[in-house]
Amino acid sequence: MLAFAKDINQKEPNHPEEGKNAKLKEYMDYQRKIHHEKLIYHALDHAKTYLQKTINDMQGDENKLKGYLEKAFPVSHRYADFDTLMLMLRKLINAHNASNNWYRLNRFYFGLVYDALNRFVQIYNRLIREGPEQSEEYGITPRVEIDFDDWVRSYFHDLDFMIGVSTSYVHFTFRKRNLAIEGFIREKVEAGTPHADAIREASQKFNIEDDAVKILSNKTIDPKDLELFYTSAENPIYEFLYDSGSEDGFLDGECLLDHSYFLGHQLKGLSEVEAESVFSEIERLSKH
Repeated sequence: MLAFAKDINQKEPNHPEEGKNAKLKEYMDYQRKIHHEKLIYHALDHAKTYLQKTINDMQGDENKLKGYLEKAFPVSHRYADFDTLMLMLRKLINAHNASNNWYRLNRFYFGLVYDALNRFVQIYNRLIREGPEQSEEYGITPRVEIDFDDWVRSYFHDLDFMIGVSTSYVHFTFRKRNLAIEGFIREKVEAGTPHADAIREASQKFNIEDDAVKILSNKTIDPKDLELFYTSAENPIYEFLYDSGSEDGFLDGECLLDHSYFLGHQLKGLSEVEAESVFSEIERLSKH
């Protein structure tokens, strides 16, 4: 099974405060309606199926295939060609179907998963609106549309693989970081620092991992980047999310998982300006 920031196998997530907060309960009800494991599987399978179909249909026409990759894989086509993307999708699907282990993704893989989910969620949501009976065949939700922006905020660790890439989604908490990094690099380059050196300085200042640095530096993926590291499914890799006594705890001993859901219900559906206002208020309260 693929390992995300939260356990995609959790079937009945809850929050201790939802009984006192109608908006939070509505948000948690929405979360309980999503079968995340099936969502991931169908997104990856759809991406692989249509990539293979496109390769077959275009019969080696490199220009047409390049155009398809740019449209269908706007993030991951920057560092992987169609053969590599196909290999990666196969590895992801095989790992996702392996129930005995958790498989951790590097940012090359997260970029591909982002692309696959983004495209599939758009198709799935349109199907719910136009053919709701057919949408039920996927077993993902009971005719409930998926909020892609919220899903990414909840289940991705960051969007460092998208630094410098524009998006139509708010992705507020992650984009806030990315914009700061982009601004830092831009200022350094404008001051005369070579671009490669500016990226290196940014990686140190913002603790950007090596795989994201490679993507930001426009380097293509290499064989060692195609490895998926795994650990037994019996290992409690999500245990820290429930620890309210750790240094990562938040207000009133709130655990990371509860904090994530509470933040999600506050940010869901907001514009960047609205999210900035909410986030500023949260930061103000956390200092008191």
